[in-house]
Amino acid sequence: MHIPDGFVDLKTAISTGMVSAGGLAVAIYKVKSYFKAKVIALMGVISALIFALQMINFTIPGGTSGHLLGGALAAIVLGPHAGAVVVAVVLIVQAFIFMDGGVVAIGSNIFNMAIIGVYGSYLIYWLIIKISKSRVVFFTAVALASWLSVVIASFFAALELGISGTYAMGITIKAMTGVHAIIGIGEAVITLAVIAFIDKVRPDLILTRRGDLNDR
Repeated sequence: MHIPDGFVDLKTAISTGMVSAGGLAVAIYKVKSYFKAKVIALMGVISALIFALQMINFTIPGGTSGHLLGGALAAIVLGPHAGAVVVAVVLIVQAFIFMDGGVVAIGSNIFNMAIIGVYGSYLIYWLIIKISKSRVVFFTAVALASWLSVVIASFFAALELGISGTYAMGITIKAMTGVHAIIGIGEAVITLAVIAFIDKVRPDLILTRRGDLNDR
C-alpha cells in the first residue's frame, strides 16, 4: 500500500502531509500523558514487529503494493496516539532508508496507514468493546478492527490516486479495496494471534484491555 513518488500529485501530497503532520503533533502531545518506561519499551517492540510485517509486500498491478499494516495491533496494545507515532516512524524509516514508499508521498502514506489505519481501527475496536467486557467480544473487536483498518486505508490510498489523476477513480477504488479485503483477512489472523499470545502471557501489556486509555 506504500504509494511511490509520482503517483500522487503535488496538491495531494501537500494536503495529506499537512493533515499527517497535524495529526502526529496531537498524537505526540497526547501520548505524553501515559509515556512511561513500560510504554517506551512497548513502542520499541511493536515498532520492530510492525516493521517486519510491513516488509512483507504483495504486488498489485499498476505499480502499487499491498502489505500487512499493523495499525490495529499498535492501537490496541499501545492506544491510538502511541500507535500512530509508532506506525509513522516505521513508514519514515522505510521511505528514507529502504525506499519503500515515496519521500514526497510520505505524507499520504502516513495519513493512510498511521492516521486513518490506526485511529480508524481503534474507533471500531472501542465501539465494539463497549458492548461487553467478555473475551469473545474483545477478540471479535480485534479481528474486525484489523480487517477494516486495511480496507479503509486502501480506500483512502485509492482515493488519493484517483484525485491525482493517476488512475480512474472507480476502477482504482474497486481494485484496491478488493485486493486489500483479502489481505485484511491475513492482517486479522496475525493480529489475533499476537494479541491472543500477549493476552495469555502478559495481559497487562495490552494498555487498552481494561479501557485505561479510552478517555485519553
